[in-house]
Amino acid sequence: MTTALHEERLAAVLAAVAQAGARTVIDLGCGEGDLIVRLAQMPGIARVTGIEIAMDRLRAAEARLGALPEAARGKVQLACASLTHGHPALRGYDCACLVEVIEHLPPGDMNRLERAVFAWMRPAHVIVTTPNADYNPVLGVPPARMRHPEHYFEWGRARFARWAGGVAARTGYEAACRDICGAHPAFGGASQMAVFTRLDA
Repeated sequence: MTTALHEERLAAVLAAVAQAGARTVIDLGCGEGDLIVRLAQMPGIARVTGIEIAMDRLRAAEARLGALPEAARGKVQLACASLTHGHPALRGYDCACLVEVIEHLPPGDMNRLERAVFAWMRPAHVIVTTPNADYNPVLGVPPARMRHPEHYFEWGRARFARWAGGVAARTGYEAACRDICGAHPAFGGASQMAVFTRLDA
C-alpha cells in the first residue's frame, strides 16, 4: 500500500510521461512496481521495462503484474540489472523514470548513473524525482537526519537544480525542475521533479 504523498508523486510522474508523449518507458529502480503497474494500464503506452537490482523487489513487482489484465501485462518486461552500467538493450526508449532513486546511490555512483542514463541510454526524456530536504522540517525530520536510513543524501531545491542543470549542460539535454507533493510557501513540496528533454529529440 502506498502513502498519500507517494500517490501524489506517482500521479505527477504519470502526468509528465503523458505530457512527453512517450510510448516506450523504462523505470530505472522500479522497486516493487508501483509505477510500472500504472504505466502498463496507461493509454498510449506500448512498452514498459522495469530495471531493479534487488531480486526480492523484482519478484514482488512480477507478482503484482500477474494481477493485471493480459493486455496490460503483455506490455511489461522486468530485468535485474544495475542502473550505473550502460546496457545496449536499454537504448531507444522515449522516456526513462527514476522515482525516488538517486538518493539511494552512493555519491560516487552519481557520475556513473549520469553516463549510463544520459550518455549511453539517451532516452528522449528523463524524469527524476527525489526528496526535497527543504521540506524536512514540515515532516518533523531533525536537521542532522534524513527521512530514510537508506538515503545517502537529500538535496534541497537549489542543490537539486544545480545538479540537474549540470547534467543537462554536459549531456545535451534541457532540464525543468519543479515542486511536487505539496507547495509550502517557504519550503516547496515534499518531493521535487526534474524533467530532462534531449535537445535533438
